[in-house]
Amino acid sequence: MKSIEIKAEARKVIGKKATKQLRRQDHVPCVLYGQIKENIHFHAHKNDFRKLVFTPHSFIVNLNIEGKECQAIMQTVDFHPVTDEIQHIDFYRIDTSKAFKINVPVTTSGLSKGVQEGGVLQVNRRKLLVKATAENMPDTVDIDVTDIGIGEALRIDDLNAEHEDLEFLDPQSVVVSVNVTRLAKAMDEIEEGEEGEEGEEGAEGEESATEEKDTKE
Repeated sequence: MKSIEIKAEARKVIGKKATKQLRRQDHVPCVLYGQIKENIHFHAHKNDFRKLVFTPHSFIVNLNIEGKECQAIMQTVDFHPVTDEIQHIDFYRIDTSKAFKINVPVTTSGLSKGVQEGGVLQVNRRKLLVKATAENMPDTVDIDVTDIGIGEALRIDDLNAEHEDLEFLDPQSVVVSVNVTRLAKAMDEIEEGEEGEEGEEGAEGEESATEEKDTKE
């Protein structure tokens, strides 16, 4: 899995006033927790986090806090409601020799037979929660959609069978599916309507013929 290094400084003072001061200096306050006795508060310039936050990829973060190094994953990010500036980040410390959980991006490959038949491919989950060691953790979960037909879907259970070194924890069962397009649905509805109208016209014609025959008699 890809990694990124961030050099940071420990926070000497904790509190709202100190936090506002950091943000005025374009620094982001952060917290590191997990597998440590006490949470570690630190900060770094907002530009140091851009490649980590504003990307579809997931990273193992090599944190260097005033010379003390550890590995972590980003857990949550808070943004300013108006400017979208990064306000706060939570990191979770990991032991890369042991299995850990992280959201991994989903990619697709191949041309679905359902798409070739006029369907549309829908990726229901852009990221999946995966558990594995750093050695087995992939940068992306690639899904071959070639054999998925219209009305069919690929589920979490299918991925578990294909990736023995990974454990998929995402509760959402459907990952990708091929659905009928709106245009195809509309055309089917029009055809069904026309067939219904033809049937009604035929029935009306038969009724008129019967009435005309009765009148002559």
